[in-house]
Amino acid sequence: MEKSPGKRPRADDGETDATTPVVLPESLLARYRTFSLYNSPYPAHDRACAVDLYPESNAGVSPVAGEVLDTRSVGCPDREYAVDHDHLIVIDTGDHVARVLHVDPAVEAGDEVAVGDALGELVRSGFFGRWVDNHVHLEFREHGKNAYRASGSLPLVADADVTALAWDGTGTVVETGPSYAVLDAPMSPPTDGTAAPGFTAIAADDGRPLDGGLAHYSGGGVPNAGADGAGDAAGGSVSLLGAEVGTRDGRHVDWADVDVLANGERITGLSLFAARADVRAGAKLVTRPEAGDPTFAVGDEVRVSIVPSDDPVRLG
Repeated sequence: MEKSPGKRPRADDGETDATTPVVLPESLLARYRTFSLYNSPYPAHDRACAVDLYPESNAGVSPVAGEVLDTRSVGCPDREYAVDHDHLIVIDTGDHVARVLHVDPAVEAGDEVAVGDALGELVRSGFFGRWVDNHVHLEFREHGKNAYRASGSLPLVADADVTALAWDGTGTVVETGPSYAVLDAPMSPPTDGTAAPGFTAIAADDGRPLDGGLAHYSGGGVPNAGADGAGDAAGGSVSLLGAEVGTRDGRHVDWADVDVLANGERITGLSLFAARADVRAGAKLVTRPEAGDPTFAVGDEVRVSIVPSDDPVRLG
């Protein structure tokens, strides 16, 4: 049985530092096609205290091993494209208590699960924007902490090799949905099966990979920070496509007031995440026709730019 993530480093005196992040090993993350620590408007993702894991199918593949402590249904926002309730699965991993959301549980209290087991079918949750794919949401709590509250989880780090892909803002649309369009750039995976291991993400102008909803959510960050969670402790401005898009505090970024333009027209934003190296790493444009955003068709050529804004799109 593969060991669950979450074995936290200990201080030299043998005491556990409660602020030390929980480590998500690359062997775990590689079970999913993409992952994101920051691409959400909900407080659980603040300061990377939750991760969204996007599997290959609609099976809710377990990211942890342990004993199921409880399952329960929870309310969620009313969306015409989503179910009217979500689900929480609480699992004792030994080192921590894990919270798993967005899976209709086929398990119950007392069941033992292994990493990679199917917990149930993913649900199309009202917590999702229309452009958000179905996924497993994961958090960790210390034993004895309330596992049912929305806040209070430990920070996470992805101990994974994430290659930052330089991008000039251009691409051809290769996939569309009711509120998104995916480009073929910055890079598509090789078709001969020679994709390198690890993950890829769009690079900021300084070469760091970026994660988060730019700038329709309030912030984002760098998707990997090493096993110790330290990353780069320095701060400073962050730019993308030649425009200043935020201010960095270590691996966390507060987005600036900017608009994302596609062929000169404002769109809702860019959905940034880490993609497994064998998965298409094209930019995902968030386009909401109901908000007046332009629409795109497969084959359209697109140039993305970013400009300062007095009235930026903010969805959370």
